[in-house]
Amino acid sequence: MDQVAIRAAAEGANPLIPNVWEILVTGISFAILMFIVVKFVVPAFEKVYAERAAAIEGNIEKAEKAQAEASAALEEYKAQLNDARTEANQIREQARAEGAQILADLKAKAAAESARITEQAHVQIAAERQAAVTSLRAEVGTLATELAGRIIGEALEDDARSARVVDRFLADLDKENAGAAR
Repeated sequence: MDQVAIRAAAEGANPLIPNVWEILVTGISFAILMFIVVKFVVPAFEKVYAERAAAIEGNIEKAEKAQAEASAALEEYKAQLNDARTEANQIREQARAEGAQILADLKAKAAAESARITEQAHVQIAAERQAAVTSLRAEVGTLATELAGRIIGEALEDDARSARVVDRFLADLDKENAGAAR
């Protein structure tokens, strides 16, 4: 009978309707599990999620700040490079101008020195010519006096008279040379 009763009971129970005690135990277990998950697991996940989100946002901000600093440094470098190029061009132009000025000064000094040397040479030549003329006059006068004395047969030793004769002779020669040059 036992087996028959079990079969009858099994045949009389609907398999689609669960046992009330099973529903109750499963519901309480689910509620306890849900309480534990909501109370302990979800806050831990939220905390880790918040930390990671903050770290990611912080890294993004750091990356953006580093990018901005790099861009600013690049712009500053470009500006400095441009300034250096401009300054180099100015220095080069200034050096060219100074070189041209120095060259002009040296040319002017050389021209002045050349003119001074030429003037000194002309003065020296004129002085030497004058000295030669004076020396020749004295020698020509002495020779002419001696020659005249030999021709006449008397000594012409009067210096004043001989100097006048020589001067007159040389003046006549100068007139003849001036007339022939024209």
